[in-house]
Amino acid sequence: MTRIIAIANQKGGVGKTTTTINLAASLAATRRRVLLVDLDAQGNATMGCGVDKYRLKWSVRDVLLEAVSARDAIATSEGLGFSVLPANADMTEAEIKLRDMPAGDFALKLALETVAADFDYILIDCPPALSKLTVNAFVAADGVLIPMQCEYYALEGLTALVDTINKIQRVINPRLEIDGLLRTMFDPRNNLSNDVSAQLIQHFGDKVYRTLVPRNVRLAEAPSHGVPVMTYDSASAGAKAYLALAGELLRRHDGGQLRLGNE
Repeated sequence: MTRIIAIANQKGGVGKTTTTINLAASLAATRRRVLLVDLDAQGNATMGCGVDKYRLKWSVRDVLLEAVSARDAIATSEGLGFSVLPANADMTEAEIKLRDMPAGDFALKLALETVAADFDYILIDCPPALSKLTVNAFVAADGVLIPMQCEYYALEGLTALVDTINKIQRVINPRLEIDGLLRTMFDPRNNLSNDVSAQLIQHFGDKVYRTLVPRNVRLAEAPSHGVPVMTYDSASAGAKAYLALAGELLRRHDGGQLRLGNE
């Protein structure tokens, strides 16, 4: 059964897009069928997957506004291993027009229902704001994965995000849950990082993934080459961290069978 996961945090620069791309690649490496949905007008996830956002025939904007089906808008990149529903600056228009649509909060859910059976996992890269597009992602999703840096202001923003998730769960999407919190750009030498990490575990318990994504040069470099870090440098600490995260996610939701290689 398809699991749809929104990767969200209204705070920018926390590794949200990096997580979406590299988790997609890691799940694909375990022979899961994966679709990455880019909901951010910056199109960073699209470009980071090697899809040129400036040359799109169709984007997720066209899907949300019912100009084209999700199947027709899905793009692929050679050697990527997973599919992409791409985005570009046109998403700004979609954000505005969705506000006036009678079922504007359900546009993504309805679109993904037409292709969900083709995939084991659908990962949605949300914009860095609690916007109409983020609400669409939460309405469509089964769970929310929250990447966050272990710093003081991250805890402040987390409260608003959790409140929004709980509201969507109560009012629109009863199956929505917090899939997990992922500590990114983690430096164990930093006392504040360790203190915030301990607070997260105290408040959220096993919702905090055991995986720690470190600060890693290879993770930062990979997007400029249009590939996940696994392709760019599979031996890097960043690549190993996201493979570990995929393993955790599979153990929670898919029985943990890795199905690597040609099995």
